Amino acid sequence: MNLPIAPTTPQPAAGNPLRIGTPLSPGATRVMLLGAGELGKEVIISLQRLGVEVIAVDRYADAPGQQVAHRAHVIDMTDGVALAALIALERPHLVVPEIEAIATETLIALEQAGTVTVIPTARAAWLTMNREGIRRLAAEELGLATSPYRFASSLAELQAGCAAVGFPCVIKPVMSSSGKGQSKIDGPDQVTVAWDHAAAGARADAGRVIVEGFIDFDYEITLLTVRAKDAGGQTATHFCEPIGHLQVQGDYVESWQPHPMAPAALARARDIARKVTDNLGGLGLFGVELFVKDEMVWFSEVSPRPHDTGMVTMATQNQSEFELHAKAILGLPVDVGLRAPGASAVIYGQHDAAAIAFEGVAQALAVPGTDIRLFGKPQSFARRRMGVALATADTVESARERARQAAACVKPVRTDR
Repeated sequence: MNLPIAPTTPQPAAGNPLRIGTPLSPGATRVMLLGAGELGKEVIISLQRLGVEVIAVDRYADAPGQQVAHRAHVIDMTDGVALAALIALERPHLVVPEIEAIATETLIALEQAGTVTVIPTARAAWLTMNREGIRRLAAEELGLATSPYRFASSLAELQAGCAAVGFPCVIKPVMSSSGKGQSKIDGPDQVTVAWDHAAAGARADAGRVIVEGFIDFDYEITLLTVRAKDAGGQTATHFCEPIGHLQVQGDYVESWQPHPMAPAALARARDIARKVTDNLGGLGLFGVELFVKDEMVWFSEVSPRPHDTGMVTMATQNQSEFELHAKAILGLPVDVGLRAPGASAVIYGQHDAAAIAFEGVAQALAVPGTDIRLFGKPQSFARRRMGVALATADTVESARERARQAAACVKPVRTDR
């Protein structure tokens, strides 16, 4: 693979910059985000508060993060040549993947060449870009408990895999996000439809899926895990309080923090998260998803970046998951302390439209203890996440009710006709 390489210049190592420069000056500290959706937007805001020059890259124009970055580019991030050329042009000190659909082989080559530092590492981005790499790492290399699973590259292989793990089961593309392409099926007569649905929802490699057997679990959590430098310059692992969440069709619709856990289960969850993130290495925040029943914990997935369910931390924590990620990748100390119990509730677009507006925001903010984030996505779909309601209260239950009430007040209306 012949890749254009940026000129070699002194660049700070990941998490240990010599100093933070002034944006748009020769001494600027430059960070490139690959993916500029609502999560990337909040990371960019956190980086800019620390005086970092940010370049936002996405596959479409005017993505939320591009609206607040110093510069923006639109490319196909799965095109390795185009990605390498852009990195050579911008010469970022840190490259931060914010989505899965990226030419990770290119990132590996550039990192090995000493051209750039990838957050948390290029290997971590490669392993977690699809469900196969991370599942094989967790189950087959680290020996962690997971649901039974098989991978399939054809309808026949999928039928065999479903028979092996048993019904009901869940079928997912190896590369997708936010529940796209996922199906829960109850019998062999549904396999063909699930195969077609997975292919339609995949971001890449549409011909490969994972089929997972069901686990009898009580609840699912996201354990935000942060690898950051401590005051002595050593890498330390920090755990946020567990986040519970409600999913519909594989997509999160509510989250809350803290989710109560038995002490033994919490200790086991942290042990699993530490083993996975220690193996992936680097610095930054990881969203570790786990299934829990009584004191038993199973590993599900991990994202080496802020997690959608973690948007609740904008209301609940001293530092949100986005602030934690920004500080960690720059080598700064972090604070994972909880300020108050809280919850989040998704605001959907409700329309397939080129543009929408939002009514009822004032009514939403009149609900005690609430706040609203509207992401600014340039196009709406009925099930596209366009915003989120945040709430705090004395208890998680009260916060969830407030978040749901505030989200219900916000009414998207079409403005494209």
